[in-house]
Amino acid sequence: MGKKDLNISQPVLFDAEEMGRITPGDIWEEKNKPVICLGMEFPNDDARREHFREELRKKLPELRQIEGFPIGKDEDIIRLSDPPYYTACPNPWLNDFIAEWEKEKKLLEVEGKRKSVFEVKEPYASDVSEGKSNPVYTAHTYHTKVPHPAIMRYILHYTQPGDIILDGFAGTGMTGVAAQACGESNTVYSQKIADEWKSMFKKNPQWGVRHAICGDLSPYAADMSYCYNSPLNVQLFKSEIERIVKELNDECAWMYKTTDDSGKPVGKINCVVWSDVFVCHNCGKEFVFWNESVDNDNMCIHDSFECPHCHAQQTKKTSSVAFETVFDEGLGTTVKRVKSVPVIVAYSIGTKRYEKKPDQYDLDVLRKIDEMVIEDYYPNTRLPEGGETRRNDKIGITNVHQFFTKRNLAVLSRLYSKIDASPIADKLRFVFTGMINRSTVMNRVHINNYFFGGGGWNAGHLKGTLYVPNAPVETSVLEQISDKVSALIRASEFLPKRLDNLQYVGSADNLTIADNTIDYIFVDPPFGANINYSELNFLPEPWLKVITNNQHEAIENSGQDKDADFYRETMVSCFKEFYRVLKPGKWITIEFSNTSSAVWNSIQQAITSAGFVIAYVAALDKKQGGIRSITTTTAVRQDLILSCYKPSEKMLEKFVDSTNSSNVWTFVDEHLRHLPVHLIEGESTSTIVERSPKILYDRLISYYVQHNLPVPMDATEFQIGLRERFLERDGMFFTAAQASEYEEKRKHTNGFAPMGIIVSDEANGIEWLKNLLRDAPKTYQQIQPEWMQAINGLRKGDILPELKALLEENFIEMPDGKWRLPNIQDDKDVNALRTKTLLKEFKIYVDVAQKPKAKIKEARVEALRAGFKQCYVDKDFQTIVTVGDKIPQNLLTEDEVLLQFYDIAQSKL
Repeated sequence: MGKKDLNISQPVLFDAEEMGRITPGDIWEEKNKPVICLGMEFPNDDARREHFREELRKKLPELRQIEGFPIGKDEDIIRLSDPPYYTACPNPWLNDFIAEWEKEKKLLEVEGKRKSVFEVKEPYASDVSEGKSNPVYTAHTYHTKVPHPAIMRYILHYTQPGDIILDGFAGTGMTGVAAQACGESNTVYSQKIADEWKSMFKKNPQWGVRHAICGDLSPYAADMSYCYNSPLNVQLFKSEIERIVKELNDECAWMYKTTDDSGKPVGKINCVVWSDVFVCHNCGKEFVFWNESVDNDNMCIHDSFECPHCHAQQTKKTSSVAFETVFDEGLGTTVKRVKSVPVIVAYSIGTKRYEKKPDQYDLDVLRKIDEMVIEDYYPNTRLPEGGETRRNDKIGITNVHQFFTKRNLAVLSRLYSKIDASPIADKLRFVFTGMINRSTVMNRVHINNYFFGGGGWNAGHLKGTLYVPNAPVETSVLEQISDKVSALIRASEFLPKRLDNLQYVGSADNLTIADNTIDYIFVDPPFGANINYSELNFLPEPWLKVITNNQHEAIENSGQDKDADFYRETMVSCFKEFYRVLKPGKWITIEFSNTSSAVWNSIQQAITSAGFVIAYVAALDKKQGGIRSITTTTAVRQDLILSCYKPSEKMLEKFVDSTNSSNVWTFVDEHLRHLPVHLIEGESTSTIVERSPKILYDRLISYYVQHNLPVPMDATEFQIGLRERFLERDGMFFTAAQASEYEEKRKHTNGFAPMGIIVSDEANGIEWLKNLLRDAPKTYQQIQPEWMQAINGLRKGDILPELKALLEENFIEMPDGKWRLPNIQDDKDVNALRTKTLLKEFKIYVDVAQKPKAKIKEARVEALRAGFKQCYVDKDFQTIVTVGDKIPQNLLTEDEVLLQFYDIAQSKL
């Protein structure tokens, strides 16, 4: 089981020579260094902490009025906090630090370490590949994390030393770790990035520490973030954990002792496999599930098995679990729970490992534990409403403490009591919370390890759930400590060396940060119903005694009455706050991870509604496969990175006058300057889809609509103006300077590789046809076979017109029967005819939608788009909502254009 085991008789985690380096004098000296914080000098960190804890205590009544304030008593919030750097509630000192950091920037400018004017015109357009095996990533488990070396690349590109970074969905604080790591140019990760920079940009990164503000709704996440973002005194940490482990072994090792073959209690238990007891559906007698389902001869667990009494065939579904009534010490009453018995004991003697069936000694130890009273604190909180938190009610697990065997609960509570009394409780809590899930009955059997000697029984819990299996594995608490301690020590080499980054608990839709003060934002927000964070965090958080206030948690969760609309509206509120605090002209990077196109559109809608402009979408590869970029709103298969910017002050000022048509070209000029100029795929120049006329027009319309401005011109007028003012190269548009740069870089590649487009809807189909006909006209017979191969994954309810109709509506047929792209002269007529056809079809949908009980089962999305746009121009918002409510909802939620018009129309009624 695991790595190096703790020795029960002599619990030594670290060698004597190593421990001999630290003395009480060393500890005293370390703890009594003068510190300066927010302009005030203190004799040591303890004095600083106590001063600001008293200040925090005074501010708590006011802070409690802020949305997202956690659930917990004042003293517990103060106990967790290390103010002003970390508060287990909204942090009232954020703007004070921002003011200090702005002053520091001036000093860095004098030292030549940063520029007074720093503008990033292009997004970081390279896909990022970074694995999850680095020591920082693996030091503690969490539901989602982005490896900090991946975030470093974006920080180095978008910021300079001294800049202020915000992560409002910070989770475990990897953005903060990355910001500090940018100050170290000699780590293995920094050297890898430096090599990439020289290859891609022909220069070195600008190394230097950046300041990070990391906030999360979860106290559990924020507590981890604080540990990750504060320095670790390794020697003090080792000394304290050694003391605690020795005491814990002296008091609790007997609970994990077992006997060898001779019956002597000399072995130590690594883990125990338990099995539920089932009731036969035929004879009604009880049997142990494990004994009847495990096939040692064929090395597997059967889905169906016989009752040992009547030999009736059954499965887990046809049989039922047996229940027993027991006294629950934590609740002070009797409860019904699933009857479960130990079936395998995995133990070790010295360095050798063994397995056996439980003997009388093991059963006597369990009986003794059942009879004892746990005197230390442990949480007995009732799990709240929710899909995951209430999934185990039917098997008798309704409260937090019931997720643990009494043995593990007793040892965990004793360990937590010792940690809570320690002077370095903040670091030791990190070790403790890292053991919570592994100490529960959620751990599953790793059957291959059982049959094939893979080194351990424990497969861990089913990620993203609170699922309890029929054959859980009880992992020794003592077994886990050394692994968690070693993991944190390995990570410490790459963690911040000073207390600088800020952590807080709070909601991203109500930031306590002043306007236009942040230089860069990196966020990895929750995505729809992917993960129910607050429910999953309800196991560790009651140990901390401060719990997530999930009223504003941005998720979809039927158990909390949160649907897709709630999720989208909450995300809009969050991104509006990000927009408010970010300086004009600066960037935000959003990591996206969801396979749902509806969620993808909700995120895009939130981003554009807030005022941001999307510049580029690339892949973040966590060593699980990768893609180049995405051109449609469907088939999102892995983590993506959205690069967006807040328009410059110059552009924001111009758009105050919404009647000036020249603003269109101000927007396009600024947007083109924020797009990548040249991309390489393999050895060829690759398409930049954001530079295509269609996407440029979409971005323009989106910006106008989201700012409640009248649509300035139609697509034909836009394309004519685009060609008059900008230069076209390979179907993409550039400023004059960009076109020269593009041509020069293209000379050094092996030709041009058009973006591969999968025809998943009509809009993609038209772009696919344009790509096909760009080089030379083709006949219908030449086009049709390739067209049929390109069609893939049409959305349910979406109507894709016949190829012939698409050609007639969008292209020009020549006398020889070949189809070509329309030129400037005939493009206007083609678009006018197409729009007329689409609006005529939209009128049919309007007529159907106005009938009280009618539903539109199928619709042509391009007709809906044209109709919604015309209704917006006519300010006929009611028709948009009426039709939107009658079409298939997946068409509405999975199409960003329809969703955008619908949301605006709803807000107008």
